[in-house]
Amino acid sequence: MKRWLPTISLVIVTGIIVYLMVYIDVRSRAKQAYLEGEKYWTWAEQPELKKKALEEKFIKEKLKLDRQLQKGKITKVDYEKKIEILKYEQERELEESAIKYAYYWYQTAVELFSPPETKWVRLAREKMHVAKEKWKNELRQKGIPFEDYMIE
Repeated sequence: MKRWLPTISLVIVTGIIVYLMVYIDVRSRAKQAYLEGEKYWTWAEQPELKKKALEEKFIKEKLKLDRQLQKGKITKVDYEKKIEILKYEQERELEESAIKYAYYWYQTAVELFSPPETKWVRLAREKMHVAKEKWKNELRQKGIPFEDYMIE
């Protein structure tokens, strides 16, 4: 029996360590998804923040392209094409529903990162239903027909 004790102890300790690593990883991913949902929730309530954030993102990406052009890593034609793509992406993101993305991020936290039932999963579950109702109201206001199964 004494020969098995170190092996059994090692297996138990390894199991506990693996469980803790998985728990910490899932918890941090749930937190990240919840916070991303919060960002979109804020954008839905304050569209000027969304516009500002997307403008900052555009400027940052444009500066990267400017540096690549200066270093000769891309041609002027490629630069102009990529700028047009950036402008298109910015316009598309401005038109997208922020509350829709909030709902999806909350749903991600709940469905992909539970169990365990962490603080972040509970918060996401609470806000997920409210975000879904806000999204439905937004669709109704825009006159976009939908069925519940379409937004799951």
